[in-house]
Amino acid sequence: MTPALIIPGLNGSPEGHWQSWLQESLPQARRVEQDDWDTPDLEAWLLRFALATVATPGAIIVAHSLGCILTAHAASRFSELPIRAALLVAPADVDSPAHTPELLRSFAPIPTARLPFPSIVVASVNDPFMTLVHARDLATAWGSDFVNAGTAGHINIASGYGPWPAVLDMFDGLTTAAERAWPQPFRRSG
Repeated sequence: MTPALIIPGLNGSPEGHWQSWLQESLPQARRVEQDDWDTPDLEAWLLRFALATVATPGAIIVAHSLGCILTAHAASRFSELPIRAALLVAPADVDSPAHTPELLRSFAPIPTARLPFPSIVVASVNDPFMTLVHARDLATAWGSDFVNAGTAGHINIASGYGPWPAVLDMFDGLTTAAERAWPQPFRRSG
């Protein structure tokens, strides 16, 4: 069974959030915890991300909001991380003071290098934290498939995304695509 690493954004993903629901739905899922969910620090968050992926080789990343941007930073800095694929939901526009708070600026600029693994970007036409056009442009730059979720807000609790069965379908589809791309399981060396 392919493991999943849940990568929340600012403030974590509390109980009732679709990421928490997914974590409970997938026995092989675990959350990457940060020391401070309310004051994100790129370097500290990157370290936790990298350690978790090395400890869980071949995992599929399931990121939300700032977690999507963290995933792009990790991929651009550490291309050797054993990530099988990534599902990137509602990325946050950390480059834009009009869309995100100042405390996210340390995550700017958003990396635009092609991701070294299969990925899907899911975005909404009315997300207050990133325009659909910018999300689509990022998906193109990252080499990701793109899913327009319609009028889904930030795809979080406030916009009605607690239990979200469609995310399981996307996870399963990404797992299948990643297995075709890399049929050999990831193994730890040493």
